[in-house]
Amino acid sequence: MLSHSASRWNQIYNCLKPSFPIISNSSGYHFDNHRYGKNIVLVEGVRTPFAITGTYYENMSKFELQKEAIVALMNRVNIPRNMIDYVICGTAMVDSISNVAKEATLAASLPSSIAAHSVTQACITANQTITSAIGYINSGTYEIVICGGVESLVDPPIRHSRKMRKLMLAMNKAKTKSARLKLLSTIRPDYFIPEVPAIEDYFTGETAGGSADRLAASFKVSRREQDEYGLRSHQFADNAFRNGFLIDIEPLYIADKRLLVDRDNGVRVSTMDKVSSLKPAFDRSFGTATAANSSFLTDGASACLIMTEQKAKELGLKPKAFLRQHMYASQDPKDQLLLGPAYVTSRLLDRVGLKVSDIDVWEFHEAFAGQVLANLKAMDSEYFSRNFLRRSEPLGMPDMNRFNLWGGSLSIGHPFGATGIRIVTTAANRLIKENGRLAFVTACAGGGIGHGIIIERYH
Repeated sequence: MLSHSASRWNQIYNCLKPSFPIISNSSGYHFDNHRYGKNIVLVEGVRTPFAITGTYYENMSKFELQKEAIVALMNRVNIPRNMIDYVICGTAMVDSISNVAKEATLAASLPSSIAAHSVTQACITANQTITSAIGYINSGTYEIVICGGVESLVDPPIRHSRKMRKLMLAMNKAKTKSARLKLLSTIRPDYFIPEVPAIEDYFTGETAGGSADRLAASFKVSRREQDEYGLRSHQFADNAFRNGFLIDIEPLYIADKRLLVDRDNGVRVSTMDKVSSLKPAFDRSFGTATAANSSFLTDGASACLIMTEQKAKELGLKPKAFLRQHMYASQDPKDQLLLGPAYVTSRLLDRVGLKVSDIDVWEFHEAFAGQVLANLKAMDSEYFSRNFLRRSEPLGMPDMNRFNLWGGSLSIGHPFGATGIRIVTTAANRLIKENGRLAFVTACAGGGIGHGIIIERYH
C-alpha cells in the first residue's frame, strides 16, 4: 500500500471540492537567472475539447485540428500575428503531412513568412515543443514562439507491406514490359497484408499497457488501488469542469456535424462496483490495467504562447507563469518504460535545490493508474531510491492534496502529441487558483524517457 492511511485515501477520492488556497512552503526560494537562463514566461495556453477517437473530430485532419488551437490562442492573446517569430508543433503518429506545424500555421492565417517545424517524442511531444522554444528564446534566436501539439487517430498512416513496397519500387525501375510482368508474377497473397501502426515501443515490441501491468505488479500496486485512482481522476475532472476551472478549453464548432463542442467527452463518473467488474485490457490472464484505470485513445490539439518576460511587459500582457528549469531522463525501456517521472523528479529537484514538500502543485501525466502509483511508490521506496535513484534516502511522495486535483489524462484524455501543453497550462492555472508558487509537471514516454519542468506563478 501507499504510505497513506485508507481513511486519508478515501477522503481524497471522495473529495469533490479541494480546499483553496494552498499556502506555499517555498516562498523563500530564489531561481538564479544567471544559471538557468532568461525569465521565460507562459502567457497563455489553450486546447480544443479532448475527444474519444472517432467521435467529434473524425472528419478533421491533424493540421486542421492544430489550426483551431492556434486560432483560439491568437484570439485570446490579441497581439499582431506578424509579431510571432516561430512556431513549433508536434504529433506522435506522423502521417503524410510531415510538417504539421507549418501547415497549421498557414491554415491559421499566420504570415507565410513565419517558419515552423514539427517534433515527435511519443507522449511528451508537446513537452518537447515547449523546451525547444525555451532553447530558442534563451539563445536569443527568437523572442515569441507558439508551441502546439495535436493527435488524431481516425486516419492513421497504413502502409503496404514491406514486400509490396519493394516490389513497387522495383516496378518503377523496370524498363520493359516483360520485366514488369516478371515482377508481377512474384506477388503472393501475403503481399496484400497492410502494415497498421502499432502503439507500442519499437525497441521492445511491448505495448505501454503491457508494461503498465508489469510495472504495477513489480511495485505491488493492487487492482483496487488502480481502480480507486481512476475513479478519483474522473471525479476530479468532472468537478473541475462543473466549477469552471478548466479555462484552457476553447469551445469548437464542428460545421459538418452542426455541433458546438465545449467539454471533454471521455469523463465518466462511475462506481467501484462497475469499474471493478471490468476485465483486464492487456494481459487478459494476470493484468490489472483496464479501460477504467487506463487512458483512452484521444483526439485533440493544444497551443501555448511563450516569450521573455520583458517582451510580455512591452506588449502589455500578463503571463500566467515563469517556465523555470526542466530536464529529460531516460532509463531501460524494457523494465522501466514508464518510470521516467520518478527519475526526472529526483534529478531535477536535486539540481535546483528543492524538496518534494516545496512544491505546491503537482501535475503527473496519467497514462495508467498503475503507472502513476508505481512512480509514487518508487519515489517513496528506500530500496528503489538507494539502488536506482542513487539517493541515500527516499525522495518522498507528493502530498496528494496537491496532486492532479483537476483530473488528468485518465479522465480528460490523452492525445499523445497534445498532452504536455495541457498539463503545463493546467499547472499554471492551478497555481493561480490555489494561490501556490511552484508547480512540478512530469510525464513518461516511449523509449523509457521522462520529462519534468518546474514552473513558478507569475506575480
